[in-house]
Amino acid sequence: MKTTVSLSDFRNAFVAYNRKDNFSWDGLEALFNWIKEFDESCSTETELDVIGLCCEFTEYEDIAEFQEAYGVEYKTIDDIAEQTTVISIENRDGFIIQTF
Repeated sequence: MKTTVSLSDFRNAFVAYNRKDNFSWDGLEALFNWIKEFDESCSTETELDVIGLCCEFTEYEDIAEFQEAYGVEYKTIDDIAEQTTVISIENRDGFIIQTF
């Protein structure tokens, strides 16, 4: 049996697993939309795994915070996108990457 998850359900799952600090509310919305678009484009159904998502994806406030973690050789979002998936967060400098 499958359950369709709304954005609210998605966010609440992170709260229930005590993972609400892994992503901002806007970041969770961007991640939710990315997963939804991925599922639609690939005709798949992703199972909601909060812990797995927290291990696989990381949100950064800006490029400077990312550079602290990965080094300054990544000067732009495009440089990062050559290495991994980058999910933009609407109306913010922040972004989410698939950890590499």
